[in-house]
Amino acid sequence: MKTSAGILLYKKDGQDLYFFLVHPGGPFWKHKDAGAWSIPKGELLADEAPLTRARIEFEEETGQPVNGTFVPLTPIKQKGGKTVFAWAVSGDIDPAALHSNSFPLEWPPKSGRMIEVPEVDQWAWFEPEEAKLRINPAQVALIIETTELVRDKPE
Repeated sequence: MKTSAGILLYKKDGQDLYFFLVHPGGPFWKHKDAGAWSIPKGELLADEAPLTRARIEFEEETGQPVNGTFVPLTPIKQKGGKTVFAWAVSGDIDPAALHSNSFPLEWPPKSGRMIEVPEVDQWAWFEPEEAKLRINPAQVALIIETTELVRDKPE
């Protein structure tokens, strides 16, 4: 079964908590919003440390490295069966300054025509309730767990 690893970046502003999410690029995701957003993540390679992959994916999908204290979260299983390992880390990033890597995609499917699409086409900070509406439904558990971990923790 496939496994992925990712980073859930969060920030506190007084008592307010925000989560950084990414929206997948490409024509399939173009008009999808609720349930389409995700933590920056990617598929693990053979014999690769999950946190190493998570940090690589964050940088590929944002153009920015992520540093800090990485708190492991309970792995989740997405609808398609993929297990996602994730770490919460406090930090700040300006969505306006970000850029994503891109990849070739056959579009339309089975057409033989290849186009280049960004892996991520949008980045944004969301309050917990909005994040739960936007994120892949299986990843809601990551938002809930991180909220409980940091609710009363001073920054």
